[in-house]
Amino acid sequence: MRIALLKDLPDWRAHLPRVEEIFFASSAVQRFADDAHRARFRVRWLGRYLDNYPESFFVALSEDGTLIGYLAGCLKDPRNNPLFADLGYYAAFGPLCNTYPAHLHINVAEEARSRGVGAALIEAFAAQCAAAGLPGLHLVTNEGARNVRFYQQNGFTVLATTLSHNVPVVFMGRQIAN
Repeated sequence: MRIALLKDLPDWRAHLPRVEEIFFASSAVQRFADDAHRARFRVRWLGRYLDNYPESFFVALSEDGTLIGYLAGCLKDPRNNPLFADLGYYAAFGPLCNTYPAHLHINVAEEARSRGVGAALIEAFAAQCAAAGLPGLHLVTNEGARNVRFYQQNGFTVLATTLSHNVPVVFMGRQIAN
């Protein structure tokens, strides 16, 4: 397995359909009212990272070059960033962003799970955060999601909980040793 920045791959655009395939297959939302709703969902949880933060979009490639996972990251505090103004849970989680400003979304193809792919992607992003001198990184996920345990195994701690659209969500943070 190899971890790379998507934009550093010579044929990076050729990998976008696979990124989207993994994104939609891994999503908690599997049904959309129409194509417009599906497109808005893609922009909200994937497109804003691909379009605005390609320098923090990591991919995992298998030995044969197949894309098997990705981490969409952003080094900037989401509270002060208009691109993330639609995420209302930052009103509750905002103060935590002082210590954990960088944030991420990660998805791994089902057939590549439990093989260290997600952990390797997190470590690549954590190294980028450390190089940028950031004190920590975070993610927000549903409180009862299966991925909470995965993130805990990768150094994240549940730091706060709030409701988002009547669903309990958790803010998980990981400090960076600088």
